[in-house]
Amino acid sequence: MWYIAKRELYDNLNSLRFALATVLILALMLTNAIVHLREHPERTQAYHNAVADATKTLAARSASLYNLATQGSGDLHKAPSPLRFCAEGDEAFLPTRTSGASYGPSIANMTPLWRMMYPQDTPHLFNIRPDFTTLDWAFIVGYVLSFVALLFTFDAISGELERGTLRLTLANPIPRHIVLVGKFLGAFISINIPFAVAVLMNLLLISTSDAVQLNAEAWGRLGILYGIIILYTCLFIALGLLISAAVRESGVSLVVLLLIWVSFVIFIPNTLASIGSRTAVPIAYMEFWTQRMQLADEARAAYRNKYGDSQTTPSVHVLGEYVTTEAEEYERFNEAYLKQQIAQGKRARAITRISPTAITRRLFESFAGTGFERHLQFIENVQRYAREYREFVIDTDRADPESLHVVGIQEGMSQKPVSPEAIPKFKDRLSLNRDFNTAAMDLLLLGLFLTVLVSGAYLAFVRLEI
Repeated sequence: MWYIAKRELYDNLNSLRFALATVLILALMLTNAIVHLREHPERTQAYHNAVADATKTLAARSASLYNLATQGSGDLHKAPSPLRFCAEGDEAFLPTRTSGASYGPSIANMTPLWRMMYPQDTPHLFNIRPDFTTLDWAFIVGYVLSFVALLFTFDAISGELERGTLRLTLANPIPRHIVLVGKFLGAFISINIPFAVAVLMNLLLISTSDAVQLNAEAWGRLGILYGIIILYTCLFIALGLLISAAVRESGVSLVVLLLIWVSFVIFIPNTLASIGSRTAVPIAYMEFWTQRMQLADEARAAYRNKYGDSQTTPSVHVLGEYVTTEAEEYERFNEAYLKQQIAQGKRARAITRISPTAITRRLFESFAGTGFERHLQFIENVQRYAREYREFVIDTDRADPESLHVVGIQEGMSQKPVSPEAIPKFKDRLSLNRDFNTAAMDLLLLGLFLTVLVSGAYLAFVRLEI
């Protein structure tokens, strides 16, 4: 087995395709590192500036608890990923922040309570297809490395069959599965030599720069990504051996593999993503806005119907109840609309799971901290913080014995100033456990693809007539 693997490796190392693949992959990886080192500091600086401005705004609102209840916490910003060079995802299209608001129809001239507002282009459903202008690891692995794997294996068996060397090899007492494994290992090592060198050069250039800080978790995620790369490469090596064993002519094998590559790498992810993103489209934004304003009008009308002709002003408890109910209904409708959009995005991505390239791209986005799944984590962090913020306002008000404990009404809340340091601060964090849970199905599907192709290659080679 090792003799066959070394012979395959020697033949590949002395071929023109190995030299071209080495130069191409190395050039792409170095370009990827240079672009990231130029763009990441700007994104990081913009994020830190935005967070500093939000902190100042929050401190200014801490003069009274009522301001915190009605004006909210300010904008909440998404932290840029240091591993964006691995997978750009849809970061250019997805919003980088959420904001709170207290505008809307008032009830009895009371300022509406703060409620969380989500950007209505979240997620950007019509930009989930592969982006050929983004030079990240996901692009290099998904398109270039898979193509190189097919170039190294299209004639691994059919080529030897044409030259007659396969007959001489099998004339020896060597089981066919040993021959197949040797060719698999030879192709795998031949492909990974230039790619490993390119990855090392890429990471060396990035890690030695002061512009990018990679912590222990980032290096762990890089290790996971490299494992996914190995799995994806093995899948296309097995595909190349399968077709090379099933087709007796290397020219025909190359044509068939090119057709399969175009279908599963380019055509299917684009087409199915477009179809999936246009199924069960949520309501249009203007219709959504109309329905949302209608909820506020209904709350105001309910108050008018009960107290509109009354000469006495209702108690602060009654006003607080109306204001709180209106804010809860308002935000509940916002979250329902957001869930519709997220469900549509998930449906569009689920339908592309027939393509191993689309699966690999999603895995890269999950573990690199970018793209659709990353934005869902950001939304979850925002929702968690919104609950903590409201609980802080309520608990602070309850701690004041002089307060009437009516949130949303200035006369009914504590009049004491709030320490800015005591206000909870938003922290946008990634969870590796959640990423694993999200990626579990995709990892299983990728492993299933590999198992099927390896089994097919073995059966095709065993049944090959010499």
